[in-house]
Amino acid sequence: MGTLSGQVALVTGAGVGIGQAIAIELARQGAKVAVHYASSAAGAHETVGEIERLGGSAMALEARLGVVEECRHLVDSVINHFGGIDILVNNAGVTRADKFENVTEEMFNEVFQLNMRGYFFCAQQSIKSMEERGGGSIINITSVHGEAGFTRHSVYSSTKGAIIAFTRELAIELAPKRIRVNAIGPGLIEVPRYHEIPNYTTEFGNSLIPLGRVGRPKDIAPTVAFLASDAADFITGQILYIDGGTSAKMALDWDQGDKPQ
Repeated sequence: MGTLSGQVALVTGAGVGIGQAIAIELARQGAKVAVHYASSAAGAHETVGEIERLGGSAMALEARLGVVEECRHLVDSVINHFGGIDILVNNAGVTRADKFENVTEEMFNEVFQLNMRGYFFCAQQSIKSMEERGGGSIINITSVHGEAGFTRHSVYSSTKGAIIAFTRELAIELAPKRIRVNAIGPGLIEVPRYHEIPNYTTEFGNSLIPLGRVGRPKDIAPTVAFLASDAADFITGQILYIDGGTSAKMALDWDQGDKPQ
């Protein structure tokens, strides 16, 4: 019996990377898992296949989470299929990088509609079922970009900061319903799209992290499972950075060691 046996989870953006690892780990802990995707159909069905290979129960669902009605339909489909929902992992998002002065209205809308609107309305549609089942857990995936600045990410970091504020506010508002709301802020987690960045290598990524290595999707998944479980029953409104020490490091790389007089 896993720690999440009898629970139903929805993981958005679970066809690739972090979302895929989270979905598989929740299933490994005993949850029935709805695997959402927008464009990664093959990856979503791969996730479902891996869960079924482990002896779990899963289904794949497509939705464009920048559209409110599709957020609602997605959650309702999970509830209708599995009988309810206990865990929502808001993970689906998009990254767009450009200089602040080059950001267009179209780019702004695209990033905010998915990264914030999708989180907001999937959560809103889930809470009635969670309350009926005695409570639940919402886990929002934010980023170290919500903690500190990084060039060319003005829109993306704005959404991640908004997710942090949303997490804390929602935790207080939903506490009487016994619905806990927390967020995880990944650091540099090596996913397939990183290798599309010019001149990126794993070795370069390793050199940026205080612990000496880049993160992997599997570094995030166990903490999500913990926050969803009864072991975290007294934890809500918290932001946990999983980043190998990145957010703890002062940006000034300045050796101030003693010098001989």
